[in-house]
Amino acid sequence: MPFTPYHMGPGILVKALLRGGFSLVVYGWTQIIMDVQPFVAILTGATRYHGATHTLVGATVLGAGAAVTGKYIVDVCSSLLPRRWRPRDRTLWSVAFLSAFIGSYVHVALDSIWHSDVAPLWPLSASSPLFGLVREGSYGFWVLCVWSGVIGAVWYITVTVLRALAVRRKRIRELPEEQ
Repeated sequence: MPFTPYHMGPGILVKALLRGGFSLVVYGWTQIIMDVQPFVAILTGATRYHGATHTLVGATVLGAGAAVTGKYIVDVCSSLLPRRWRPRDRTLWSVAFLSAFIGSYVHVALDSIWHSDVAPLWPLSASSPLFGLVREGSYGFWVLCVWSGVIGAVWYITVTVLRALAVRRKRIRELPEEQ
């Protein structure tokens, strides 16, 4: 299904691990861009949903486009936020490209496992070496995607809270003692 939220689970886990070195917004934007072609295929009644966009070549091209457009989307949307919620810095190009390429390649890998019409190695091969790793109709694969998101969210929140507590303790220790 296009625009599937399941693709976000691994992205949340990567965000928890890379923190400021990864943009979840650019990653999510990449997921949407990757599924435009299957969405059009569904609307037009095509029998094959996943075409050139779901190859490593297509993922590279779409990832580059998603990085460029996604960086500007993040920066413009950030500027619309109230000042206290805005990130201190603009999105780095390296972060935008890393996030988009992780997003596009993870998308192809996940869809290669689940959909028989994905050929990630095209034009070298018209088949998917990953297809069939999970039994069709098995929901364990999607549960794994959801759990990766849950684990990533818990990890991200835990680290954020622990860092905030450490900063607070440091500030308290630096306060001058009252006489």
